[in-house]
Amino acid sequence: MVTKVLMVCLGNICRSPLAEGILQNKVNPDNVFVDSAGTGGYHIGNEPDHRSINVATKYGIDISKQRCRKFKVEDFDEFDMIYVMDKSNYNDVIALSRSNSDKNKVQLLLSESDLEILEVPDPYYDEQDGFEYVYHLIDKACEEIAMKFNAIQDS
Repeated sequence: MVTKVLMVCLGNICRSPLAEGILQNKVNPDNVFVDSAGTGGYHIGNEPDHRSINVATKYGIDISKQRCRKFKVEDFDEFDMIYVMDKSNYNDVIALSRSNSDKNKVQLLLSESDLEILEVPDPYYDEQDGFEYVYHLIDKACEEIAMKFNAIQDS
């Protein structure tokens, strides 16, 4: 059985495309499917922000073929886990939930790490170094998630 994971941020051009690419790079695609979406529909159909593409490329990950899409209620049916980047994204996704089952699928991405912060800051208005910082936060959480999935697949 394939586990389906959705990464969610506001516009689906900075953080969630990075999270999608990073986690895809750490798991077996036969066992884990990863996608991303935004709570806002500002960039539907666009590729990720060039700064996200650049930082991902720096670490050997190609996210340039991803296209932005908006989170939809049906994503609760399609995905097993929904990781959001910050509390605002969390509240937006929870507001669309229809049941406790939907709500139980949603959590802050950084809650999977031992970092002292729980929110991935939005680097959109930052320079490239903000994207570098965000990459490392997301990478840390995705490493923990991948270890869980790999342990499940090995058992």
